Amino acid sequence: MSKPLRGLSLVWILGLAFWVPSYGQDLSYELTIKDHRFEPSELQVPAGKRFKLIVKNLDPTAEEFESHDLKLEKVIPGRSAANLTVRPLEPGTYTFVGEFHQKTAKGRLVAK
Repeated sequence: MSKPLRGLSLVWILGLAFWVPSYGQDLSYELTIKDHRFEPSELQVPAGKRFKLIVKNLDPTAEEFESHDLKLEKVIPGRSAANLTVRPLEPGTYTFVGEFHQKTAKGRLVAK
């Protein structure tokens, strides 16, 4: 291999090394359940990007995060957390509830 190609390869490899970490960064958002309510009750997320939704249940009793719009459901024991992976979303509003306390535990994701 000639020296100019060797240098070009090194530049390409270094460029890839800087590109990969930024590509691999995970987007994550957090919801908290306290007093059978979600905080925040509305969460803004980017459209078209996969992300992790961390749901922390601060209440002593279990709650079920359920969203027909997102096609997700997960029982979260009291005083624990769950990590949910959300697929890339089209722009729009996606509702969710706490299945065990539907009158108070309500919220929505807004993908923009």
